Amino acid sequence: MAAARPARPARTAGSAAGQARPATGSAGPAGPGASVLDAHLAALAAALLPYRRAEELLARWGGELAHRLAAGGRLLVAGNGGSAAEAQHLTAELVGKLRDDREPLSALALHAETSALTAIGNDYGYDEVFARQVRAHGRPDDILLLMSTSGASANLVAAAHAGRHAGLRCWAFTGPTPNPLADACHDTLAIASPDSQVVQELHLVSTHVLCEYVDRVLPAALAAAGRAVPPATGAAGRTTPATGAAGRTGPAVAGAPPAAGAPDPAVRAGVEVVLDDGTGRQTEAG
Repeated sequence: MAAARPARPARTAGSAAGQARPATGSAGPAGPGASVLDAHLAALAAALLPYRRAEELLARWGGELAHRLAAGGRLLVAGNGGSAAEAQHLTAELVGKLRDDREPLSALALHAETSALTAIGNDYGYDEVFARQVRAHGRPDDILLLMSTSGASANLVAAAHAGRHAGLRCWAFTGPTPNPLADACHDTLAIASPDSQVVQELHLVSTHVLCEYVDRVLPAALAAAGRAVPPATGAAGRTTPATGAAGRTGPAVAGAPPAAGAPDPAVRAGVEVVLDDGTGRQTEAG
């Protein structure tokens, strides 16, 4: 009789037979010898606590965006590479839905217009691929949101200048400031992390939180614009409240867009809010 085969050792989560141990990273937030995953999670955790201070800005942006969209305005969004994917994620949440059923909202990802993108790039250069579309589609009641980890992409800076010239409200998601895109926009949410992956991950969180606030304010915004407010229904057709998930409450959200020239609160920690409004001066919380 053949000898019984020895039992296999139990596998731990994420391991495979014969698989080498994960490479360890250098000394960082997780300490020397930490695994790649531990180092990444430590860098993300280091930015999460101060990131909570971004809520005031995102609530204000959500309120303003809801009112502008309810009044017939449009959101234009653009980015390069991973930021392009995140920008398109945002438009999908608005044209489709984040969670509860509601009216579709007008939002365009400029980089998704591949024929226009390549034609403009071929004829006018890559720096013009977004700016020319902003001049074509943007109106004074619209909002332009530009996403960049570096804040130095020339095509996004050009788009911001085109948007301001056309009377759009220009916002940006960026990495650490100072950077040219923050200087070119009215308002900026800047993640003060040296890790571009962490910046992109918190940009995605910001996208979801922004959409939560849009949905929360939208019924009042539609009523203010004289439009009927359809009942919000969930996936199973149930009527749901206009608050966040499970009826969560949050900070008060501005009911209407801020008056021209009104000061905006500044936030600085893991997240920075950079204010420009044409002055070239950056304001930060003490």
